[in-house]
Amino acid sequence: MTTLVAQLKALVSPSQLLTVWQRLKGVPSGGRLMGRLAGLAAPYTGSISPEVLSLEAGTARVLMRDTRRVRNHLSSLHAAALMNLAEMTTGLAVVSALPEGLRGIPTHVGMDYLKKARGPITAECTCPVITSTQRQDLEVHAELKNAEGEVVARALAKWRVGA
Repeated sequence: MTTLVAQLKALVSPSQLLTVWQRLKGVPSGGRLMGRLAGLAAPYTGSISPEVLSLEAGTARVLMRDTRRVRNHLSSLHAAALMNLAEMTTGLAVVSALPEGLRGIPTHVGMDYLKKARGPITAECTCPVITSTQRQDLEVHAELKNAEGEVVARALAKWRVGA
């Protein structure tokens, strides 16, 4: 169990995160497995059963399916589930953009909910690749779209990065 915990914690390392993704992206259900690994590393993230669709340095796309466990009383996706998806997506983009030895933590996540979210939702975030090892605050944005490509929510996440 200790080895598994150590391996999961390695996912917060930029190089390890991208290495794991490179191994999984070509495997059947590799994106779901990557989402599950992220959920094991950060348990609340796993509550939305995310699927990583793509991951490159500074860019992430993550899918959340519309299931009963992430719905609200209005038969749409719960605001907290959408926020969780946005935080995970911005986190993957930020961590994958960091130089080795740096880490990030969110200090703020805000959402604008534009319309009821139903069906599978894909979040996408792009941030610049970080070259400085100085502690800094980053602002990154994520868009959450439904299957028709309509933006259902926009997120602003602030991440503090440093050693």
